Amino acid sequence: VEAVLAAAEEQEAEKRRSITVEKELELEYDLGNLLAVDRNPPPAAALRGAGPRREALLQALARDNTQLLVSRLWELPAERAGGAGGPLVAQLPEPTFRLPREKPPPKPRPPTRWEQFARLKGIRRKKKTSLVWDEQAKEWRRRWGYRRAGGDPSRAWLAEVPAGADPEEDQFARLRREKRERVARNELNRLRNLARAHRAGSAVPAAPLHPTGHQDRDELRRVARVARVSTASLGRFQPRLPKEPAEPPSRSGGKKRRFEPLLGNLAAERSRQLELLRDMGSKKPVLDITRAVNKQLRQEEAEAAAANKGKKQSKRGKRGRRQQRPGRSSKKSGARRQQQQKPAGGGAG
Repeated sequence: VEAVLAAAEEQEAEKRRSITVEKELELEYDLGNLLAVDRNPPPAAALRGAGPRREALLQALARDNTQLLVSRLWELPAERAGGAGGPLVAQLPEPTFRLPREKPPPKPRPPTRWEQFARLKGIRRKKKTSLVWDEQAKEWRRRWGYRRAGGDPSRAWLAEVPAGADPEEDQFARLRREKRERVARNELNRLRNLARAHRAGSAVPAAPLHPTGHQDRDELRRVARVARVSTASLGRFQPRLPKEPAEPPSRSGGKKRRFEPLLGNLAAERSRQLELLRDMGSKKPVLDITRAVNKQLRQEEAEAAAANKGKKQSKRGKRGRRQQRPGRSSKKSGARRQQQQKPAGGGAG
C-alpha cells in the first residue's frame, strides 16, 4: 500500500512539475516577439564537457523556459476565431524588444533633375481628377477610357451627312470604318517610333499611308494585321516590328551584387559566421598570397620601367651635347672669318 501511495505521489508531483516552474530571477518577456530572456546563471559544473548529462540539462532548461512563456501567453486576452467552435486566438501586445536587421536599411533615392528643378522653382504636381462633368449626358463620367465624357461619335444616335456625300451611304458604318483606320494608323506610327528608338536598327520600311486617310482594302488589312499582332490593350504588346533584327546585348551591363535571402540555408550561414569569428579572433593577419604576389610584381615592373627611362634620358643628353659642340665651334669660326674679311674689303674700296 505504501508503494502504491508513493507512486501516486510521484505521478502527481510530475504533473505539477510539468506546469509549475520556479526560478530565482524572474524572466524578461517580450510577448509581441514571443521572446523570453533567462538571466539565471546555469550550473557551470554540469555544462563542462560533452555528454548525456549536459544534453539533459540543456533540454530541461529549454523546456522550463518554454513552459513559462506558454503560461504567460495563456494570461493574455483571447477570443474564438470563426465562431464558437473555432480555435482560440490570443491578442499579442506590441513588441518591446527591437530585433536587429540582417541587411542594412535602404538608402533614400536621390532626387532627379526634374525634382530638383521643381523644388527650386516651387512647382507642385497637380493631379487631375478622373471624373468630369459631361454636358451631353448630364452626369459625371470618366475623363479617359470607356464611357468617357464627350462620348464616342460612332455610338451617337444621330449622324450628320457631309456635303457632297452619297445620301444612301450608311454614315454609322462610315464612322466605324474611319475609326478603325485611325486606330490602325496610330498603331503603325507607334511601332515606327519604337523601331526608330532601337539602337540595333530601324524599322521595316512600310508604304506611306494616303494623306487623306482613305486606303484600299489590302493596305487596310495589312495595317490592321500589324495592329492586332502588337496591341498593348490586348496584352500582346511586342517591342519591335515583325522581321525586325533583334537588339544586341548591352555592353554596359555588369555583374550585379546579390544578397543572400533572409530565410535560407542555416548551415551555410552558420559556417560563414563561424569563419568570420575565427578570422576576427585569430592573432595572425590574414594574408592574401595572390594579392601580395601581384603587388610585388607590379612594384618590380615599375622599378624596371623607371630604370629604363633614366637610362634613355641619360643617353639622349649625351647625344645632344655631342651634336651641339660642333655647331658652337662653327659659329665662332664663321664670326672670326667675317672679322678678318672686313678690313680687306675696306682697303680695296
